[in-house]
Amino acid sequence: MTDILMPRLSDTMEEGVISSWQKQPGDEVAVGDVIVDIETDKAVMEYEAYEAGVLEKILVAEGETAAIGAPIAVLVPANGASPSPAPAAQPAPAPEPAPVPEVPATAPAPAPVVARSGNGSRPPSSPLARRLARDHGIDLATLNGSGPGGRIVRADIESAIRSGAPAPAPAPAPAPAPAASAASARAAEDPDVEAVPLNRFRKVAARRLVESKREAPHFYLNREVDAEPLLAFRASLNEALAPAKVSVNDLIVKASATALREHPDVNVSYTEENLLFHKRVHVGIAVAVEDGLLVPVIKDADRKGVAEIGRETRELAGKARDGKLTLQQMSGGTFSVSNLGMFGVDSFAAVINPPEAAILAVGAVRDEPVVRDGQVVPGKRMALTLSVDHRATDGATAAKFLDRLAALLQNPLLIVA
Repeated sequence: MTDILMPRLSDTMEEGVISSWQKQPGDEVAVGDVIVDIETDKAVMEYEAYEAGVLEKILVAEGETAAIGAPIAVLVPANGASPSPAPAAQPAPAPEPAPVPEVPATAPAPAPVVARSGNGSRPPSSPLARRLARDHGIDLATLNGSGPGGRIVRADIESAIRSGAPAPAPAPAPAPAPAASAASARAAEDPDVEAVPLNRFRKVAARRLVESKREAPHFYLNREVDAEPLLAFRASLNEALAPAKVSVNDLIVKASATALREHPDVNVSYTEENLLFHKRVHVGIAVAVEDGLLVPVIKDADRKGVAEIGRETRELAGKARDGKLTLQQMSGGTFSVSNLGMFGVDSFAAVINPPEAAILAVGAVRDEPVVRDGQVVPGKRMALTLSVDHRATDGATAAKFLDRLAALLQNPLLIVA
């Protein structure tokens, strides 16, 4: 008999939610079969079996939470399974319990994958489709998939939402949490207010941002740069690279990576015991998605050309919006860039993404009068705000980094030199 344990699927994961069981008690399991979909703080991932046998018992039902290392199911040898498999545990009609302390896993965690073909009695469906269906109370069994092999995909769920697909019979309502806030209680009684429960991604993001602001003493450095040379260089580059395109943000990512390579004291992480100096430069790019924010990572950005960074950024941003990012594509960042310029934001200060020590916030390019050679002429300006963890680096070190970054952006030939 083998306990299937909740694996650690990301470096920030503390617990996981069972999104859906792809095997049921009594089902045979082969090595590599997808047993269960697990929702982490970053994505919905598929958990593959690393041992063959028969699924004897499910210990954590769909929608329930388990800490890392906690048993979630029992697997027995194919010749040792119970003839009458135990039914899956049903969710108890009570508030979700507080997470238990992390328990070390006793078996190696299998490598998650993103794509699979459907098997078992459930209709084949993507993890994103299953999560959307669960969030909107849609029974997958009532849908016909438009994907390959009848696979239910995001578009099918969105179509069902628009058409008002009937939801399955609701489970008994859980007892209200005694610690419900007064604001939530008032909202429940106000016909002009709609209370939408937070999804897991929002909850985790909220917790991590609070922890970041509480634990990391932020300080902020502001710098305006002349964006005219950058825009002119981008136009020339796109003309030379056509039909490929390079964005202003691609140049900012490359410039940031170059400056980090030259100022390794900013490419660090703080721990209670050590200051970790990262030998490689991995730049995270904040991407707005339907459920909040994801940060895919451009690995070794300092070693890549601008065109390559542009291609990789577009690919990762598309996967982020489609819910197809892997954990490897979202892990390992040593610095982040958050650009809200395309939304018309002039400037802002971003919250550091732990365990990184700094994040660059980029505002819009603005038309402003500037002084050149003693004359007031039209110009283009862009605001940069560097948020820094004061435990990891000091003001002078961060200022030198920001000064070098500004120099690179105002002399863009240096970015590709």
